[in-house]
Formats: sequence, structure tokens, C-alpha cells
Amino acid sequence: METSEPLVTITAPTGRELRRWRRYLAEERAEAQTYRALAARRTGEEREILLGLAEAEGRHAQHWIDLLGDQVGRPARVDLSTRILIFLAKHFGSVFVLALAQRAEDRSPYATDAHATDAMAADEMIHAEVVRGLAERGRNRLSGTFRAAVFGANDGLVSNLALVLGIAASGVSNHTILLTGLAGLLAGALSMGAGEYVSVRSQRELLEASTPSPEAGAAVPALDVDANELALVYRARGMTPVEADVRAAEVLAGAALAEARLDGVDEHEAVGNGLSAALSSFCFFASGAIIPVLPFLFGMSGYPAIAVSAVLVGLALLGTGAVVGLLSGAPPLKRALRQLAIGYGAAAVTYVLGLLFGASGG
Repeated sequence: METSEPLVTITAPTGRELRRWRRYLAEERAEAQTYRALAARRTGEEREILLGLAEAEGRHAQHWIDLLGDQVGRPARVDLSTRILIFLAKHFGSVFVLALAQRAEDRSPYATDAHATDAMAADEMIHAEVVRGLAERGRNRLSGTFRAAVFGANDGLVSNLALVLGIAASGVSNHTILLTGLAGLLAGALSMGAGEYVSVRSQRELLEASTPSPEAGAAVPALDVDANELALVYRARGMTPVEADVRAAEVLAGAALAEARLDGVDEHEAVGNGLSAALSSFCFFASGAIIPVLPFLFGMSGYPAIAVSAVLVGLALLGTGAVVGLLSGAPPLKRALRQLAIGYGAAAVTYVLGLLFGASGG
């Protein structure tokens, strides 16, 4: 009795599947282009890492080409955010672009798509971690001065908007509102600058106090090999007794005398220069604090001035919130809206208080 081979039916892809595969192909090509553009603006290890990511995206693109076969068709058009990302990568290549690329990798749909392989889904997760690591390098390279600038501008926006709206709601004259706003700007900027200077200087002094002394390192060659306290130095800096003994033996044996450093602690993150951080904080607080005052400075008054002031500050808060979101690796839009809600919330409270005091004073 003859047995027949089971029939294998191969179903043709649906139109929806073809469109999805073409979109995936376009996205993979766009991501590869983004990484190549970023690599062109870098050297050394980072360049090699980015080119490796571009090569991996090329493998993923080939998977969709193989599935599509002779139905590849015209290249699908990627969305606006991806086109913007490519443009930014070509012309700027900053940590912000890496943060956006990280979020794009995090949104990969391959884990739930039956036509993407498990390896591809795993690749995308690893790609996100690689980009996260590169973005973290960029964030660490941002000095304390830049961080002081971002947060200084945000503080100026919120505090002076609240001050100006609170005073305006009490019904005082336009001249009084303007003087109050400028006084708040100057007082806040000076306070921020002084506080930033003290903070950075104090942090640097604390780090310097924890840094091993060069004189102590120079004394290492003269230590008694049989009885010395070098191992205690390493134990005091966090090593286990065994690790400290091994490290001390290496140093005394000459394995690390080229540097003769009492190491054993992690490198400290750069905290920036105190004076430059203070100046940056002063200027950016002032640049933020001047925005709520602008309508009154140009002669507007009453509700129109209040509305214009609130709108201008709202736009600025959205911008600073998005920047903070990118720096922290969080969704920029979510952080921007949160910043807007916090700023408007503070302003609303002071505005209501101004109305109450204005009514009771009248």
C-alpha cells in the first residue's frame, strides 16, 4: 500500500502583511542610516560600535527582503519622527539623538510579530542597551555647568511666573508688577548662582579630601616588605582583606610602581567648575525669569498680559521638560507635560492667593 506525502500548503502573504513588512524594511534601513550618520561624527570605539549596529540593522532588513521576495515594491516612507532623527544624526550627532534612537529601539514590535524571528526580537533589546550605554557616555560628558543651565532656566520660569501672576492678581499697578518681576529675577538669579557655586565648590573639596595623597604614593617604595600598612589603605577604601593583601603585594613587588598610586576607589564624575557653573546658573535663571515679565515690560497690562505671560512660559516649560526627559532617558513628551503641569500648578496657586489678598485688601 502506497503512502502519500503530506501536502504542505504555503499561503501567500496578505496585503496587510506585505505593507507591514515593507514598513519594517524601511524602518530598518532608516535605523541603519541613522547609526552610520552618527558613526561619521565619531571616532574610535564609539564609531565601531555604531557601525556594528548599522550592520545588524542591515541583517534585519535582509530578513524582510527575503520574505517579500519579488514583492518588495517601492520603498515605504518612514514616519516623520524617524526622518527628523536621521536629519539630527547627520547634522548634530549629540546625546539627544542617541536618546531618541534608544527610545526607537525600545519600541520595536518584533517580540509580538510572528514573522520576526526570536533572534531579531532579542537583537532589538540588546541594541537598545547598546544605545543606552552610548547615550550614558554622552550624559556623563555633560558638565555640571550644562545641568545647572537647564534646571536654572526651569526654576526661573516657574518661580517668576508664580510671583508675577500672584502680584498681578492682587490688582496692583503695572509698574509695581514690573518692578516685582525684575526684583524676583535678580534675587533668584543671584541666589541660584551663589548656591551653585557653593554646591560645586563643596563637592569638589569633598572629592579632593577623599583622593589619595601623592606623597603617600611616593612613600610606597620605602615600605617594609614584611610589615607594612599598605593593605590597610586598600581595606579602608572598600577592598576585602584578601583583595587588599593581593593588591598590596602587587604594588610592593613592583607590578604597579610605574604609577605608585594608592588606588582602589572609583573615578569620580566630573562636577564642573564652580565659577562657570555659578555664572551659567545665574544667566539661565535670569533668561527663564525674564520671560514672565516680557508682556509687562512691553507695556501690556491686565488679563492680556497675564495670558501672554502664561503662554510664553508654558512653551518654555515644554522645552526644558523635553530636554530633561532626554537627559534622563525618559519620554520627552511625558516630561514636558509634567513640567508644564508643575509650573502652571504653582502659578495657579499664587494667582488664587493674589486674588484673595487683592479682594480682602480692597
